[in-house]
Amino acid sequence: MVFSINLGLSFQTAQLLLKELPATLTLVSRRCTRRLGTRMWRRGANLEGDVANFIETEQLVEINGLRSSFMQIRGSIPLLWEQIVDLSYKPQLRIINHEQTSEVVERHFRDLLQRYGETIAIDLTDKQGDEGQLSAAYASEMEKLQYVRYISFDFHCICGNSNFDNLQLLYDQISEEFKKQGYFLVDAEGNILVEQKGSIRSNCIDCLDRTNVTQSYLAQKSLNLQLQRMGMLDSSECISMFAEDYVKFKTCWAEQGDEISLEYAGTHALKGDLVRYGKQTLGGLIKDGISALSRYYLNNFHDGIRQARCLLSLQCNEDAMDLVSGRYSINRNGPSPFQLNGFETLSYLPIASALIAGGLTLTSFTFQQAGRNAQQFMSSVLWAGVAAGVMAVVKANGRQFCSRPRLCGLL
Repeated sequence: MVFSINLGLSFQTAQLLLKELPATLTLVSRRCTRRLGTRMWRRGANLEGDVANFIETEQLVEINGLRSSFMQIRGSIPLLWEQIVDLSYKPQLRIINHEQTSEVVERHFRDLLQRYGETIAIDLTDKQGDEGQLSAAYASEMEKLQYVRYISFDFHCICGNSNFDNLQLLYDQISEEFKKQGYFLVDAEGNILVEQKGSIRSNCIDCLDRTNVTQSYLAQKSLNLQLQRMGMLDSSECISMFAEDYVKFKTCWAEQGDEISLEYAGTHALKGDLVRYGKQTLGGLIKDGISALSRYYLNNFHDGIRQARCLLSLQCNEDAMDLVSGRYSINRNGPSPFQLNGFETLSYLPIASALIAGGLTLTSFTFQQAGRNAQQFMSSVLWAGVAAGVMAVVKANGRQFCSRPRLCGLL
């Protein structure tokens, strides 16, 4: 896989003071550019086994001349699937039946094995509804891979919005292998004392919110082990016992989650309170609600082709990413892919919205007067019918009214 510094490098750093000794904590995330794109327009894998939102996150610790790192990875479920925006809040997931599905999954995990060693795949998706069907298909394919341990952990069901500590149930399942995989440790002279022998691959649907919470929890477990090996903590101590340093640790991970989410979804991460405070707060619920509405707008009307924001912004659109990453090659002799031909439904959305709003307003106004005569009543019915008809047309053609990429296909 190819990782890009310009398109996908983000990092946070914090200065800690553990038992009067200064330490530096750094988080670095590197995004793979082979299946680069925005949230709804890059899902799952391509035929080569590259997945959307594939990121490796490395937690670095430097203290008293010793340097240590712990790496985790995330990436979309490596099946062929899509979730095309259609003006609904949660578009339907669709698994693409393809004869090479098993080969795609195999290619993906073979690549991970070569790069990171033994892999534990943690699936955090729901077990009901569309997510449940996708999770079941994923689990079915993983049964064919004997060299990867697959764990299904329904985050929403087990942890909900406040039971962050229930992730201990997940850790108990993998603790032995987690400790065996270890971390990387080098002394002041550059001698390698310990090497990390594998990786944890986490995913939810977006590989953002639930994944951020889970990765921060596992990173905390690893940090405790590293500091104990470095002699900074006793075997009975952990980073959470040092309040000021623990806050800095959680803040780094929360900010890291926000940056990754901004690049893929265009908003801050949801569930940030679970990382920062270990529970959901009222302020966090309001912030999550605003972010959820922002995601809806961006997914439907921004991420496909709109060029209002350039690559200097974190909220890049799909076509800009395809162009700059080299996935799309310009044909100087061909017509512009952005040239509008015939009926362009997106341009009619404001008109449709105005008709709906006007129809509802006039319906309300005329309905109040309907008791006076039959003409007013018929007028009220007419405007209600117009509003309902326009709404039905928009709903039936939701995909056509949404912003969509023009340069490259979904796979």
